Amino acid sequence: MISISRLLCDEIGPGDELRYGHNGRLSPALEARPIVVWNCTRRCNLNCIHCYADAASATNDGEMDNEEGKALIRQLAEFKVPVLLFSGGEPLVRKDFLELARYATDKGLGVVVSTNGTLITPEIAREMKGIGFREVGISVDGIGDQNDKFRGKPGAYEAALQGIRNCIAEGQRVSLRMTITRSNKNEVPSILDLVEREGIDRVCFYHLAYAGRGNDLRNIDLSHEETREVVDLICDRTIDFHQKGMNKEILMVANHTDGVYLYLKEKERNQARATAIMELLKINGGNNSGIRIGAVDELGNVHPDQFWRSLSLGNVRKRSFGDIWLDISNPVMAGLKGRKGLLKGKCAVCRYLDVCNGNLRARAEAVFDDMWAEDPACYLTDEEIGIK
Repeated sequence: MISISRLLCDEIGPGDELRYGHNGRLSPALEARPIVVWNCTRRCNLNCIHCYADAASATNDGEMDNEEGKALIRQLAEFKVPVLLFSGGEPLVRKDFLELARYATDKGLGVVVSTNGTLITPEIAREMKGIGFREVGISVDGIGDQNDKFRGKPGAYEAALQGIRNCIAEGQRVSLRMTITRSNKNEVPSILDLVEREGIDRVCFYHLAYAGRGNDLRNIDLSHEETREVVDLICDRTIDFHQKGMNKEILMVANHTDGVYLYLKEKERNQARATAIMELLKINGGNNSGIRIGAVDELGNVHPDQFWRSLSLGNVRKRSFGDIWLDISNPVMAGLKGRKGLLKGKCAVCRYLDVCNGNLRARAEAVFDDMWAEDPACYLTDEEIGIK
């Protein structure tokens, strides 16, 4: 996750301590406590074409029940996980979702949710605010019909927009989420207009992860040149928000190439800012799958991140999350926590490996059937990364 607003404008967001540490330092990889994404259900009321979890409308076979969910929450609290992010499927289809969220805050966990927003009534928004959600992330992949095509249901956009408004009316911090592909990249300016018009605090632009149904959309992923154009646009609007005095947190997700690209752009026009960007990127360390981000699916399987459901590291029904996470006898976990000698292709020789850390391994595996191969979504040229 790259904070465009922090790197370009030095605006500090609520989650920056998790990205850039306290006093410029993060815990070493072998000691780090991850943000955990709990895909607490695969059930969903929509049918999104890019769903990395391949969510379904009805099935809940094997889904952890209420007591098992609370047992997981206790494990995470004992392991001193800083934040639990409820995701899915659609978390709100679980009747005990709010009960579990309240239980998590009672145990001292920071709580966030990633939702399609269509089920957030005024009453639910009020209860979320009372529980103490740090933010409510609501996914919108375009305006009107464009969003509805992505979401597989007419009226999804208007329902999500009402969910956003219900949260804002309660003073609940909202984070809008958008996955960018070739078919909706022209919607980015309108999404940023929506953020400004509706008083939304934060927006996360996701690069496409080749996982679940998203793996079938590779043919509409952005080209490298299109990616540069979209990132340029987002950077320009971020600076515009800053100059207007609007406190908008703008982030890019699932491609740490973005940070290096920003550094190279600033190096040409503002060396002091470029130096500050590089220092922040070094602190962050790049992709943190298996280090500072992890996931648990609805069955209790632990994954290095929410996109890598094909790789299970263990199950919390059998071993505690902390034991699984710290077990470097598992060669994958050991590799992710010290992957530099394992990476191949362009990643292995890139001069910016220390600040990218090889990018998204799930995407490399999906394309090359090799978790240590280069990430095909890196859009830097050979010259930019130091290959002659």
